[in-house]
Amino acid sequence: MRLIGNICWLLLGGLAIALAWALIGILLCLTVVGIPFGLQAFKMARLTLTPFGRQVIYGGGLGSWLANLLWIILGGWWLALAYLVAGLVTMLTVVGIPFGLQAFKMARLALMPFGSSV
Repeated sequence: MRLIGNICWLLLGGLAIALAWALIGILLCLTVVGIPFGLQAFKMARLTLTPFGRQVIYGGGLGSWLANLLWIILGGWWLALAYLVAGLVTMLTVVGIPFGLQAFKMARLALMPFGSSV
């Protein structure tokens, strides 16, 4: 089921979103200050490419908390909101429920990417 879910995900927009995250990661890594944020964008791209069967583990200490706070202030909240809205819309149908659950997983990671691992 994971394979079928990931194939459907890729065909229905997951590939385009993952490529967008990768491009954002490349652009952020062009500056020294943006490298930590670029690495988080690559983490999002990896999860967005094949979300079914992957688990996000959250951890980290004070440094991760401070980096997540800066991430949220700079725009992480609207990324998480976009994934939340997409998840709610896809869950309107029975077929979309698994895709909505994956969007919720990505919403949490988009809100707090520092200190987490996929």
